[in-house]
Amino acid sequence: MTASPTPDDGQPLPPLRFGFLATGPWILGFVVCILFVLLCHALAQWQWERRVEVMHQVNRVLENYDDAPVPFAEAADVFTDFHPDQEWTPVTLTGQYLADQTLVVRNRPRAGRPGYEVLVPFRTEEGTVVVVNRGWLPLGAQQGRPDAVPAPDPAAREVVVRAKAGEPALDRDAPDGQIPSIDLPAVADHIGEPVATGAYGIMVSETPAAATTPQRLVEPTLDEGPHLSYAIQWYLFALMGFGVWGYSAWMRARNDRADALEGAPEEDEGTIRAHRRRRARPVRRTRRDGTLTDEAAEDALFD
Repeated sequence: MTASPTPDDGQPLPPLRFGFLATGPWILGFVVCILFVLLCHALAQWQWERRVEVMHQVNRVLENYDDAPVPFAEAADVFTDFHPDQEWTPVTLTGQYLADQTLVVRNRPRAGRPGYEVLVPFRTEEGTVVVVNRGWLPLGAQQGRPDAVPAPDPAAREVVVRAKAGEPALDRDAPDGQIPSIDLPAVADHIGEPVATGAYGIMVSETPAAATTPQRLVEPTLDEGPHLSYAIQWYLFALMGFGVWGYSAWMRARNDRADALEGAPEEDEGTIRAHRRRRARPVRRTRRDGTLTDEAAEDALFD
């Protein structure tokens, strides 16, 4: 970077000139900045939409999770005609477990540990079969299976669950008695029963409780994540793009002015040298008539 000199005579510096901005490279740079801003805006909007989606999920947890359980007779549509706003709604099921139709869901990590989840169909007094997720089991000593699958108490007649939407089907194979995801139509095919395919229930409690139960699933998080900060960062990146272009233009104009000022002293030195040459020329001492000039007479007087 070239320093901008200050004239010794105290005169102000000439103004910066930005005519070069009309040249091809600088116009292209400005267009690139605009494209970069559009890209940053699209990515910021994507992060914002993800935040909105997460906030909807958090709000559903806040609205439904700790509500009093609703009898299945009043909330059957939660499982048969599920709506996202009904997620985590507590519902009381009264009926009987179909323990002999128990299924194990593969590849279900919990707190970083691989494991399984246990599904047991529950036939309500109304005749609807609801799939109940009783909890999580760790990997067993035998590869591909848990050590044991705790069964519900045969006398259990009442289960409180929270509604959760079914999962998409996965094109994966699984051993007998296991499924790759909580795909409710696939569960219905496995057990040979008409199952409510809108949602399943995550067990909260059962009466009477079994002596041994799977571990409870992790509660839903209320953290909205970093999406808002990421959206703000993308807009800051967009501003930085124009900032870099503008700073580069200012530095170019400043350097151009400095280069112009650096050339000025060389011209002044040439002028001074020419003046010195003129002063070094011999001075006429006499007039044409042979008499001394006034300057010569004065010099002779001082001499």
